[in-house]
Amino acid sequence: MVLKVASRGRAVSPFIVMDVMRAAAQREAKGSEVLHLEVGQPGTPAPEKVIDAAKNALDRDLVGYTDARGTASLRARIARHYQDQYGLPVDPERVMVTTGSSGGFLLSFLSAFDPGDRVALAAPGYPAYRNILQALGVEPVLLTSTLEHRFQPTVGLLERAGQLDGLIVASPSNPAGTMLDDGELAALAGYCTANDIRLISDEIYHGISYGHRAVSALAHSPDAIIINSFSKYFSMTGWRLGWMVVPEDLLRPAECLAQNLFISAPALSQTAGEAAFDCGDVLDGYVATYARNRRLLLEELPKAGFSTMAPADGAFYIYADVSDLTDDSEAYCRRMLAETGIAATPGVDFDPARGHHFLRFSFAGPEADIAEAAKRLQAWV
Repeated sequence: MVLKVASRGRAVSPFIVMDVMRAAAQREAKGSEVLHLEVGQPGTPAPEKVIDAAKNALDRDLVGYTDARGTASLRARIARHYQDQYGLPVDPERVMVTTGSSGGFLLSFLSAFDPGDRVALAAPGYPAYRNILQALGVEPVLLTSTLEHRFQPTVGLLERAGQLDGLIVASPSNPAGTMLDDGELAALAGYCTANDIRLISDEIYHGISYGHRAVSALAHSPDAIIINSFSKYFSMTGWRLGWMVVPEDLLRPAECLAQNLFISAPALSQTAGEAAFDCGDVLDGYVATYARNRRLLLEELPKAGFSTMAPADGAFYIYADVSDLTDDSEAYCRRMLAETGIAATPGVDFDPARGHHFLRFSFAGPEADIAEAAKRLQAWV
């Protein structure tokens, strides 16, 4: 008997960083130390107020289904966040709480695009964008961006991409940590408006930046889909909680999809997430730790031979050119893990065409681990 296997799962590339994490875990299971610079996960815990809110919700048994859009109180608090942080009024009715930003990407792609549509995104970029699009039958159009353009999309790249139905931007970006300034984001939003291109802005690293304040696409495009998450700045990765700000024309389609695909985001996480907005001092302290780690790597990695790096304006990544050291970043990462105990992510995860010459280092972990990794890399290279 031969049973059918759907083509969508076989056509989608693996998320290589997850394979790296598995190899690192296997090494640890054998008793060997691993310094984790591979995963984009804060090494900091959820704030104490978040934990207390979750405990209180458990004690009161507040863990049933919620509205598919999220609890009214959390949506109102998220809307207020846009007024507080960006000076932008947002109607809570336009806010949808999602199962992590991943749920937001799925809902936005399903509600905005049909099979055969073409959606542009920068390469290098977060691999799940293109993999989810491909699984849905939507064509990802990779915009080959360079360090000169800070690995971000430009209007010039869009003009050469042909007919487009969508554009995904991320600022700060993963893997490069680069940011679009206000003028650059305005130009991209204006181009999308003029050419009937749906703009999706991934803003999950907002709050984590170094010298530059992130700009929301809502400032330039009321029709943009905004996606954010509690995983990065709020240090709640495993709570699987995110949100979208949805334009009016997609509200009901996105809600119907959410009802059928997810029912609702976890109620316990929603209660805890509401408390996270009252933890700014703690969370900004976490960002200060990332800033110290960033400064250390920018100073020390060139001594280990990593001389060309993206500027890392935000997020917690260093995207390094290793073309002088290898032409196979996957093999290089395997050797690095085996010989130094340092786990890093090969660039092919983020850029299938050129990523064999790049590595991504995450500096979201403990300061001692980052310092030790820099020391080991200098000795190893």
